[in-house]
Amino acid sequence: MSDHLITREIRADGTKGRYVIRMGGVEAELTYSVVSPALVIADHTGVPDAFRGTGAGLAMMERLVADARAEGFSIMPLCPFVNAQAKRHPEWADAFSV
Repeated sequence: MSDHLITREIRADGTKGRYVIRMGGVEAELTYSVVSPALVIADHTGVPDAFRGTGAGLAMMERLVADARAEGFSIMPLCPFVNAQAKRHPEWADAFSV
């Protein structure tokens, strides 16, 4: 999955956001809540069967980590998938608040 396929959508009030990959009318998403400018909670990842094996979940994680580094916020991995990926990728430790 290429980064240009991932859309970042943020609610108008800035309290919630999500990363989305769309393919054939189906969406994969990673949602988050903004606690403060310095902290977001990754709370859900949904990857439909149409995306299984495509790396969509990992691609959204990579984008989240890149945005955290670029924008200076930490990620609290409430979502089990995000938490598992954070543990598998120690090179991302600087982006996480645990």
